[in-house]
Amino acid sequence: MRKDLSALRIINYPDPRLRKVCKPVEVFDEELAGLAGRMLELMRESQGIGLAAPQVGKLIRLFVCNVTGEPKDDLVFVNPVLSDLAGHIEGEEGCLSIPDVTVTMQRAASCRMTARDLSGKPIEKKAELLMARCWQHECDHLNGRLIVDQMSETDRIANRRKLRELERSFKG
Repeated sequence: MRKDLSALRIINYPDPRLRKVCKPVEVFDEELAGLAGRMLELMRESQGIGLAAPQVGKLIRLFVCNVTGEPKDDLVFVNPVLSDLAGHIEGEEGCLSIPDVTVTMQRAASCRMTARDLSGKPIEKKAELLMARCWQHECDHLNGRLIVDQMSETDRIANRRKLRELERSFKG
């Protein structure tokens, strides 16, 4: 019996679920696959390149990503662990849970990740540039960290009004 996931939506800052450290996934079943499928739909609808489970209110270590927009390039990572972070790049990042806010972020230029796929099989991949940035951003979500935590004073001033709007409109 599969749960109806059509009601699942992306939650917005300052929802406290975005600040929680997520639990590892232990059961690899149809429900997990359905959740990942719905997350990919929501990511595409919002024109994003990544979406982590806490962004839809599920506090598990799962994220989806696709940096090309081609459905064949959809990726799902369960229980990801980053390693071998190397190099240094700076760039603007946005977040589907913090709409209309961008922050200049320092990230590693490349990284390696071990994870599991939807059937529980081990995965090991290496990424550079945009994909590496995406993985780091989504893993931050799994640890309760947001781009607003890294804002410079300039970013804080530039985004102040939008963040206040999000805080005022939150019905927690």
